[in-house]
Amino acid sequence: MTEPAFRFCDEIGPKSILHIYEPGPGLRAIVVVDNVAAGPAIGGVRMGPDVSLEECFRLARAMTFKNASAGLPHGGAKSVIFADPEMDSRDKEELIRAYAQAVRPITDYIPGPDMGTNETAMAWIRDEGGQSAGLPREVGGIPLDEIGATAFGIVSCADIAKDELGLSLDGARIAMQGFGAVGKNAARFFTERGAVLVAAADSSGCVSDPDGLDVDMLIRHIETGRRICDLEHPAIADREAVIAVDCDILVPAAQADVIREDNQGLVKAKLIVPGANIGVTAQAEQLLHKRGVLCMPDFIANAGGVICAAVEYAGGSEGQVFATIDDKVRANTLETLQRMKKRQVLPRQAAEEMARERVSKAMRYERFHAEHGYEDPGDRPLMRIVG
Repeated sequence: MTEPAFRFCDEIGPKSILHIYEPGPGLRAIVVVDNVAAGPAIGGVRMGPDVSLEECFRLARAMTFKNASAGLPHGGAKSVIFADPEMDSRDKEELIRAYAQAVRPITDYIPGPDMGTNETAMAWIRDEGGQSAGLPREVGGIPLDEIGATAFGIVSCADIAKDELGLSLDGARIAMQGFGAVGKNAARFFTERGAVLVAAADSSGCVSDPDGLDVDMLIRHIETGRRICDLEHPAIADREAVIAVDCDILVPAAQADVIREDNQGLVKAKLIVPGANIGVTAQAEQLLHKRGVLCMPDFIANAGGVICAAVEYAGGSEGQVFATIDDKVRANTLETLQRMKKRQVLPRQAAEEMARERVSKAMRYERFHAEHGYEDPGDRPLMRIVG
């Protein structure tokens, strides 16, 4: 057991933390199963060279809140794999298959796609005898990245939140930080509603145009394997420049902690709708709120992907996905904003209170609580397995 891991423990979780090391394929990974009171935990597998235990726990907790807020019969979890996602495809398959064998005994965890992994990776996990969600169509899945499930929910969230600021999606200026599966689909869905994409960024750079970018052209460009910096455009800048673009809605849809205390003052957007988990730090959210910027909590805004995964896992159809996402995300956005105004707190605090209430109610049905008569999960001694 490692003492530092216990600093993440509270009355909700984590249930378990597993460190994985397989020297053969060079696998280093961490799995955090945060809470399973509502059912087996769903959470993505993130691959990156600079991931960490702290990031994994924060992501797992975000999934607990996200699944609870969405009313899904699932808890929250997350995995991180220490590796370059752009590695050779054969090496990546070997690494994912080794990971799949290592996590197969964790029966209360359902891996899904995340940054650095995709539907194909989930198929490899299933092929190794494990369970996974977000599978390719060819093996009975609903490919959440391909259909833009997370992105669809972002637009549903923005469509409710905009009324708080007197905005309209028709004509709204959108800046997209990250132009992968979430970012490109969100840009497409926003422009279908009449919005204008004025900036887009990936890891290589940022492109902007106050008159609007050609979304279809950008998507074609990215899908051929090229990067933003490869565009022949006069307004190519550093990737961080997207944060300071004059826009109405900013969508952080890439790595963690993009908007921080030291750069939040550059934000000109009126509304932030995160497409990625933990894209805005807690300190930045507080300062943005003081400036009148409405920052929706990540686990409310980007729940579309896990809702899609839950529909797939339950045997539902692709036809059910968008209606379910729209219904749940809109309802949770509205409740968060109502709690925010009633309690005079930040949106995140309002959403976390809502999520914690739902997790606590689910925890009362666990055997431990029933046998020991605990009404409140906070009354339970902290019991954690750290491996």
